[in-house]
Order: sequence, then C-alpha cells, then structure tokens
Amino acid sequence: MTSAPIRYSTDVEKIEPDEGETQAELVKTFRSIIETTHKDYGHAFRGVHAKSHALLHGTMTVNTGLPPELAQGIFIEGAEYPVLLRISTTPGDPLPDTISVPRGLAIKVLDVEGERLPDSEGDTTQDFVLANGTAFQAAEPKAFLKNLKLLAATTDKIEIGKRIISAVFHTVEKGLEAVGGESALLKSMGGYPHSHPLGERYFSQVPIRFGEYIAKVGVVPLSANFKALEGQVIEIDGRENALREEVSKVLADEGGQFELRIQLCRDVEKNPVEDASVPWPEDDNPYVAVATITVEAQSAWTYERSQVLDDAISFSPWHGILAHRPLGSVMRARKLTYAESANLRGVLNGCPMNELRAAGLPD
Repeated sequence: MTSAPIRYSTDVEKIEPDEGETQAELVKTFRSIIETTHKDYGHAFRGVHAKSHALLHGTMTVNTGLPPELAQGIFIEGAEYPVLLRISTTPGDPLPDTISVPRGLAIKVLDVEGERLPDSEGDTTQDFVLANGTAFQAAEPKAFLKNLKLLAATTDKIEIGKRIISAVFHTVEKGLEAVGGESALLKSMGGYPHSHPLGERYFSQVPIRFGEYIAKVGVVPLSANFKALEGQVIEIDGRENALREEVSKVLADEGGQFELRIQLCRDVEKNPVEDASVPWPEDDNPYVAVATITVEAQSAWTYERSQVLDDAISFSPWHGILAHRPLGSVMRARKLTYAESANLRGVLNGCPMNELRAAGLPD
C-alpha cells in the first residue's frame, strides 16, 4: 500500500552554518566561466547550459480529476498557462554537438498567481529547471562546487582535446551500458549518448515544495512523434549544431506534447530533501501525470529567438510562488548563484534581464 505523502514543514530543511561560504565560491566560479567565454566570444553565456538547442513557446494544461494532493500550487484543475521552453546542454561554453554531454529543459510558466518567493515579487512566472537523470550529480553544495570547478577548468581549453575526450568517454560509456552499468561522471564529461532532445526525459532532480506537500518534477514525451524519438541516436558526423537541426526538422511541420509529472515525498528516509544525489525510489511511488505541455509546429531555434530566451531572460527555480519553494541545500545554493550570474550576463551583454509577461516568440 502506498504511504500517504509527507506534509511540508520548515523543519524538512537542515541549513549548515558554512553554506554562505560555499555559495560565495559558487558565485566566484560561475563568474570565472562567464568572463572566460565573454573574453573568447565577445558575448556572455550562461555559466552552465550555455548552448541552447530549442527555444519554444507552448501551452500547459493542468489535468482534470486530480486528487487533492496533486491539485496544488499552480496545478489548479483544468488551468491553462502559456509557457516558454529552453532545451540546452550542460557546459558553460557553446561546444559543438560532437562533444556529447547531458541535456537540460527549462520551463517558464506565465500568468501565474500566488504569493511570491523572495526577490520574485511583482513577477507572474513560475520556473522549473530540469535535466537528464532523476537525481543531481552532487549530494550537497560543496560537491556541486567541486563538479563546477571541473567544468570551469575545461572552459576555454583546446576544442580538439574536448572532442577526443568525448569520443573516448562515449566509447567507455557504451561498454559500461553493455554490461548493465553506467557512469554519471563519464556522461557529464562527454560520454552522453547522441540521443534526440525531444525524446529525452527531464527531471528537477532536487525537490520543491508542492503546496501542502513536497515533490520532484518530471517531464517526459507524450505525443506519439515525441515518444518515437526516445532512445533514437542522432548521426552527428561533424555537424556542430546537429541537435538544433534535428529538433527543427520535427517542429517545422508538426507539433508535439510532453507530460509533466509529479513524484510526491512519502518517506523522509527514502526520499531525502537535503541529499540531492539520492533518486527517490519509483517502484511504489511513481511519477504521476498532472499536466500536458503542447508545442505547436514552429521555428525551433532562430537567432531572433536566442536574443530573447538566451540573452534577455534567465531561468531559476527561485522565480516562482511560495507554494513551489525550492528545497534543500543545492536549491538554496542556486538562489544567489543564478541571480548573480544572470546579472553579470546582463551587464556584459548590455541587456538587462527581464521576466516576460507574454509567451510569443519571434520566428
């Protein structure tokens, strides 16, 4: 029998006394990545997830018939919201797609009502920041910082070396999978499969408040055409922007749908809030559908769209309402880090960040 979901209370978080010091180091490391790429390209990219592969607008429709524990926060039964979506890859420099690394999906929900999170007052958006894999690669901010410094150390290094490393890691990862294993580190360093972004599954990896409860968020392919892309390998063959090209091929003529799912916290030991590296078991606590995201046929990536979604706005789990407050030390570390990084990009690019109030994008 499935356990009842755990109710949210402030004591689910345990704040360590030195978190401020780690956050300051994270801000410093993000700054070094952004300043390095700005020097090289004459343009400031995000400290992570610099390269976008799809910049989309769509509609999120909340399901009807939801039980009370799932009809929480913005997930008001039958509600409909305009959304913006950005599909990207992990590194802080815009690498060619021959270097295969994990992907991310950022969602900005517009026209949201509710009591706002600190420093988000006056906005009407709710962001969800997702990536491949059901758990984060670091348990807490110090480990997150260590991983980020590895990324920082490879930023601005000779590209051919990255290509070789990626090819080696990709081969090793295939060998691990053949014997039933896989390595998150190898995938993050260039051994990720050359899979289609529209066929991927994306997860918040770390929890958020879900109204009266606690949850993780997942987004998976729903329409038949997106499902058909699950596990599909893209032939890169030296194509620097292969992912953009393949997504554009699909969305130029047809739209598709994703399903947004929620996994509720039902056991504080098996479903920890502070250890972001632990996947919550799904055997008796699966992700459950709460909404559908519909993307119509459109231009999936253009320079004009990039000027909006890449340069003029930022995505952060701290853009949102109190009912979906980010939880855990990794989420707390993201608040200042993401805000400072966005401000720095805005200054270097001469393009201050703004929260959009309309979902339309240029073609």
